[in-house]
Amino acid sequence: MKDKILVTGGLGFIGSHVVVELQNEGFEVVIIDNLSNSSKDVLKGITAITGKEPAFEKFDLRDKSLVIDFFKRHHDVIGVIHFAASKAVGESVNLPLLYYENNLNTLIYILQELQKNKKSNFIFSSSCTVYGQADSLPITESAPVKVAESPYGNTKQIGEEIIKDTCKVSENLKAIALRYFNPIGAHESVKIGELPIGTPQNLVPFITQTGIGLREQLSVFGDDYPTKDGTCVRDYIHVVDLAKAHVAALKRLINNDNSSNYEEFNIGTGKGSTVLEVITAFEEVSNQKLNYKIVDRRAGDVVAAYAETTKANNVLGWKAKLSLKDALLSAWKWEQSLK
Repeated sequence: MKDKILVTGGLGFIGSHVVVELQNEGFEVVIIDNLSNSSKDVLKGITAITGKEPAFEKFDLRDKSLVIDFFKRHHDVIGVIHFAASKAVGESVNLPLLYYENNLNTLIYILQELQKNKKSNFIFSSSCTVYGQADSLPITESAPVKVAESPYGNTKQIGEEIIKDTCKVSENLKAIALRYFNPIGAHESVKIGELPIGTPQNLVPFITQTGIGLREQLSVFGDDYPTKDGTCVRDYIHVVDLAKAHVAALKRLINNDNSSNYEEFNIGTGKGSTVLEVITAFEEVSNQKLNYKIVDRRAGDVVAAYAETTKANNVLGWKAKLSLKDALLSAWKWEQSLK
């Protein structure tokens, strides 16, 4: 019998790529998604890539009674990968209570049900935003967690604390928090990718939409930072590499390879790229000249963030393999496929 894994938010950008990797590894997947920031059409893409349609249930995890009912019907779920959350930094500043309700209540309801099981394995979608403006680079897992720059970042910090505290008193619960850096790109099949609703909040979808003519101009927020070209530095990781990290983390828990029942790993490439370097790389792979302008700095942006990946490489047995140009080319092909 195949191990059954629940993926919350499994029709989103990262979630859908993780579902593909799980199914390719032989897991049985069930998805919960309320479609607030995704589309049911993504199921077709997953099915086309893997040859199997995952089970799908549409409901909102903020409804505790529906969460309880789900786990009664799916008592054989042995692992949960939890993506379902609101994720726009700017929006979280304007709508803090929505973010605290959606990102924390849903986490609590799921953990309450997992505590009832004999054995539960939990992978949490965390973020490098927990580090804030790091004191030194690259950022290690032991770097101090700073005061969050936004309610979104705070929900990731609090979420990790909730899981850690729950693991302390739950012998049956094992968890890994994966702190992502900047996921970009699309599956090589071009059947799934990033589908931002409205104006993109992230750099690469804005670049590809500008490249294809959906956006008139790309804004670069500040060129006076203390970096090689004055623009912010980030660690951009191909979403397929990121998805494979989730499978590695899940197998670590299932196989009882974990050193404690709560662990955390940075998931990035270990290499920082400036905004202008990303723009240049995109222009090279797409043969498109981007219309962009330098504008004022954006509130809340840290100067530079890139991962120290030694722990993920050596302990998790995972390493990013795809390059920035690989990711940008796949994102461009995906954008072209949406025409």
